[in-house]
Amino acid sequence: MSHDDIEIQCGRAMSGINEFKEYVNNPLWEILVETVHALVMYAHHKAYVRDVVFSENPEIKPEELAARLGVPLGEALVILYELEHARNEGSTTREQLKP
Repeated sequence: MSHDDIEIQCGRAMSGINEFKEYVNNPLWEILVETVHALVMYAHHKAYVRDVVFSENPEIKPEELAARLGVPLGEALVILYELEHARNEGSTTREQLKP
């Protein structure tokens, strides 16, 4: 992997987190996260996105994910944010990304 490839990937990852800035800075974000974490299928949806969806489309948008999984946009936002955040933290092993 070249230096340019690494810069592109880092830039893509950082732009992913920046997409969520307006949501994360909202005072209701924590309530949304708490609500999503209480959903029965949340952990399964997150694992599916990590293991299947990202391999097919690593740049999937929240609206696309919500439509694909048939879940609320809020759940899609939380899942994508948490997985992007884990990637940026360098926690890319499957064990570290598990819900």
